[in-house]
Amino acid sequence: MLKRIIGWFRGRDEDQGPEPDLADTAPLSPDNLDQIPGAKIRESLEAGSAQSVGLERENNEDSVFVMYGTSYGEEPLPEFGLFCVADGAGGLGHGELASSIALKAVVSSLMENAVLKALQLDEADTVPSIEDIARQAMEHANEEVIESANGGVTTLTVAMILNGQMVIGHVGDSRAYLVENGKPRVLTRDHSYSWRLVEIGQITPEEAMEHPKRNQLWNAVGQGNNLVIEVDTYPQPHGGYLLLCSDGLWGEVPENELSSVVTLYEEPNEACEELVRAANAAGGPDNITALLVAFPGI
Repeated sequence: MLKRIIGWFRGRDEDQGPEPDLADTAPLSPDNLDQIPGAKIRESLEAGSAQSVGLERENNEDSVFVMYGTSYGEEPLPEFGLFCVADGAGGLGHGELASSIALKAVVSSLMENAVLKALQLDEADTVPSIEDIARQAMEHANEEVIESANGGVTTLTVAMILNGQMVIGHVGDSRAYLVENGKPRVLTRDHSYSWRLVEIGQITPEEAMEHPKRNQLWNAVGQGNNLVIEVDTYPQPHGGYLLLCSDGLWGEVPENELSSVVTLYEEPNEACEELVRAANAAGGPDNITALLVAFPGI
């Protein structure tokens, strides 16, 4: 089973789908909320994604992965989800190669060591913690990128939903937001030079957005063996949303608008398409990726 799943995954090119329609790029205003029907009650995980090369780039160096499943019955299998966003850099196609390799490596590792093991009938005597599994998967991704990406590097932000837990693994400056009751909360830390200056108090967050080193990373998958991997575990939310995105989205669309769009739409794919349109309407200087997970709950 594992060989079929991973073989299928490795044998496919990244399916980025069609470019979003950019003819009508005006983002929705929170004033539109009254025109949208009330949110439906979800009984299981739902997710969607959207991408755009942006308005100033020729190639898409972002990669995105979405996989989730739910079962029903007397003894249902554990609900699970794997969600990843990677934003590559390096020029000459090395950035898109790095993001693709990192995604394949981390997903293969998590499928083998977490998801498929959770479905086994016989429990192993010793099982690594879910945090250790996530960290090892990202270390594996780093090794693969160093070996095969020809100098390309990439961000990597991963969310794994399993056994009632949500694990976030993170390297770089893509972001994970938790949106609950219409309010966004950043779950990740930007590993950029500009944000490091914010952390030590030399500049403000507003100044960081305009800093000349805003897009330069001090920590990225593929840079070397001294990778800093941040892994955090949370209870799986009841209701609300998880948004994973590259800096081509969060760098152009304010957080209040991100959360407004997320809560305006019932379907995650529609919300992601609108987020991409909003980023392009703001100028679209970079590749744009949005991945939205909607959690079941009342």
